[in-house]
Amino acid sequence: MEPKPARVRILDAAHELMLTVGLARTTTKEIARAADCSEAALYKYFESKEELFVRVLAERLPRLTPLLAGLTAEPGQGTLEANLTGIAREAALFYEQSFPIAASLYAEPQLKRRHDDALRALGAGPHRPIEDLDAYLRAEQALGRVRADADTFAAASLLLGACAQRAFAYDMTDTGERPPVDAFAARLARALLGGISVAPTRA
Repeated sequence: MEPKPARVRILDAAHELMLTVGLARTTTKEIARAADCSEAALYKYFESKEELFVRVLAERLPRLTPLLAGLTAEPGQGTLEANLTGIAREAALFYEQSFPIAASLYAEPQLKRRHDDALRALGAGPHRPIEDLDAYLRAEQALGRVRADADTFAAASLLLGACAQRAFAYDMTDTGERPPVDAFAARLARALLGGISVAPTRA
């Protein structure tokens, strides 16, 4: 079997290390070693660990950003309920997988500040999905499928906030299990639609 290209090996190694030891403790040296390449080779493909983190989120986790971009580019497709259910499902899975990677940063405030500064320079960060969902809802609003007086930013924040909370809020329950993602996404979408849709949700 033909070996994987270096860039793919680096992303695979970064994803695995970030999941197992956390972003704060993952170094480019360890990533390069796990990818069986030199640290200099790693920097041929990625400028920094922060860029690697962004690429891991974009290429190894559920594809939330492309979904939002596609819906915003062509609003009016499908039903709002189906679209919001799909968004909620991808978001819930995205946060479920990204939370263990990024959580270690919160234990090291100085490192988190440096990481945040680097993400700002890359035009990335946890605010972007909210802005992207807000943009999609405003596009649907312009078509008349979302109420003219609806607060699209608040709606986006509510939906994605609930999806993010699902990633960590259920660890202390008796079972430690998260709500099943498909039913969770459908319930969120229907609850949100009750406040913003011009059409009644299906019974």
